[in-house]
Amino acid sequence: MAQQANHPLPGGHQLEEYTIDRQLSLGGFSIVYLARDPEGKQVAIKEYLPNSLALRAKGDIRPIISEAHLGAFRYGMKCFFEEGRALARLSHPNVIRVLNFFRANETVYMVMEYEQGRTLQEFIHKHQGRVSERFIRGVFTRMLNGLREVHAHKLLHLDLKPSNIYLRADNSPVLIDFGAARQTLTTDQPMLKPMYTPGFASPEHYGERNNLGPWSDIYSVGASMYACLAATAPQAADDRLNKDVLTPAMVRWEGLFSDRLLEIIDWCLNLNHLYRPQSVFALQKALIADAHPPLPRPAGNWLGRVVDKFRSPSK
Repeated sequence: MAQQANHPLPGGHQLEEYTIDRQLSLGGFSIVYLARDPEGKQVAIKEYLPNSLALRAKGDIRPIISEAHLGAFRYGMKCFFEEGRALARLSHPNVIRVLNFFRANETVYMVMEYEQGRTLQEFIHKHQGRVSERFIRGVFTRMLNGLREVHAHKLLHLDLKPSNIYLRADNSPVLIDFGAARQTLTTDQPMLKPMYTPGFASPEHYGERNNLGPWSDIYSVGASMYACLAATAPQAADDRLNKDVLTPAMVRWEGLFSDRLLEIIDWCLNLNHLYRPQSVFALQKALIADAHPPLPRPAGNWLGRVVDKFRSPSK
């Protein structure tokens, strides 16, 4: 089935005990609504509705699924439901809180806390590359606290990018949209066609999925930090595997940010997953250490400075 735009449920529609206000976002895998619970509190409701498998016309409530796509739709629905069950066990200030999940209208829904704020992507777009190192370290160090919790529960995010990092009014980050977290670290069942965002997806997303692990989310963290500086996504990993033309952070922003931050970004973006941080804890430890601004110095040879760094015992 060719992909199409599915129509959202109308405002005022009653969904179990929740009342739909309006659509918040529409993606290839789901629709997210702003809704109210019986006490009038605002919540976000995510509806499983992959537009490659199901079609819902304007005015309809239930999707139309062809016989050929029914098996894949039901398998994805089961994974979405299990994802809701797993995320409901998480309670962390840097991970979106799942309040409820249920079946209705021949699909499934996930009810989450509604957070006021903006995405990191919106912040990057507004500031266009004028993002401070202090901001980057602060946001990503706290976001990694949430990602550690996710990994501790044997889950992967697998769609980590600036638009899935939500910033509250105080800039504290919240991981949202676990739409790709349908595979646990111990699951070997077949999956739907993988969904990922070019530039932020790791090389493992495109190849042998048995290689997916915490290091895959860590690649996406590095890509998101790179995007904070560049105001755009880095070169896609599959393109890099064919011809890597991505300018290393250590070269592109030499002297503008601390060497340590730029080294960490390049470390996370290594195409070989074995040469990236293998855990969120290892990445956090590096990000917290040596958090100092760059010292003014004349431009020099990047490779020579890297060699000097490893020669010097003080480093």
